[in-house]
Amino acid sequence: MVPTFRLADDRHMPALGLGMWKVEPERCESLVAEAVAAGYRHFDCACDYGNEAEVGRGLQRVLDAGTVTRDQLWVTSKLWNTYHRAEHVRPALERSLRDLNLDYLDLYLIHFPIALQYVDFETRYPPGWFYDPDAVAPQMQLDRVTMAETWGAMEELVSAGLVRNIGVCNMQTGMLRELIHGARIAPSVLQVESHPYLVQNTLLQFCRQQNIVFTAFSPLGALSYVPLDFAAPEDTVLEEPCIVRAAEAHGRTAAQIVLRWGIQRGTAVIPKTSRRERLEENIALFDFQLSDAEMAAIDGLDRNRRFNDPGDFCERVFNTFCPIYQ
Repeated sequence: MVPTFRLADDRHMPALGLGMWKVEPERCESLVAEAVAAGYRHFDCACDYGNEAEVGRGLQRVLDAGTVTRDQLWVTSKLWNTYHRAEHVRPALERSLRDLNLDYLDLYLIHFPIALQYVDFETRYPPGWFYDPDAVAPQMQLDRVTMAETWGAMEELVSAGLVRNIGVCNMQTGMLRELIHGARIAPSVLQVESHPYLVQNTLLQFCRQQNIVFTAFSPLGALSYVPLDFAAPEDTVLEEPCIVRAAEAHGRTAAQIVLRWGIQRGTAVIPKTSRRERLEENIALFDFQLSDAEMAAIDGLDRNRRFNDPGDFCERVFNTFCPIYQ
């Protein structure tokens, strides 16, 4: 069985989920069904991924078939940057609910601590990063919205019964601390990039202290970023000698060793795949354990190497300098 984390509402979030980022829409319905058959119950979605309607068809398929019940599933989605003003938060959530064919979300996250000017649903959905992609020189258009305003609207979603838990993505300790001190409902989950090249032990320790579940996206590192030119093929952690040795010692793949490291250090992991064999490989993590020496060796790979950094890609791809990390 996949272990779980107990959240503030006493519900349990599976420590392993399927990330839906970059999954082609036409693959999503069948992939969800295959994942449920393989044992997955946790699905990590977002408005910005552009495939929630297709994921929703997959969820409806397994629910209608009686393969699982709704309370056995854990479905996460995320508030996009253009919907940070209080009046846009609930409509954005309701759009995701309609697309996903759900009455409520188990977890709703603020996707980035970046507020962008509102783009109407009828103009473009998902709205993406550009305010006007057809402009001669398209750029992001930042909006002056405080995190306190957005978070207050997120709390109202919990009060309305539309969301069971709320949290944030891509934040560091200073911003998290400020958010917690002003919150009526503390964040249940922090989702950030984390892998052996970006261990983030200080942030993990802070989350433990605050009873916030730490979820690692891109837990295998560079793989998803090479096609985007955010990483090079040689940036892979899967060829590191200590990982290769551990894979040989345990009779596992390098990817399973990296995912097991993430689970064993107390984080949730949400690897992405579109392939059935990888679904089965990525969930086969709970019948072996890495030694203390193996864990320490993988910890020692840390380079503070971030592949998903708005301070880098927003300027290169969206013509707007927008750092959130120092």
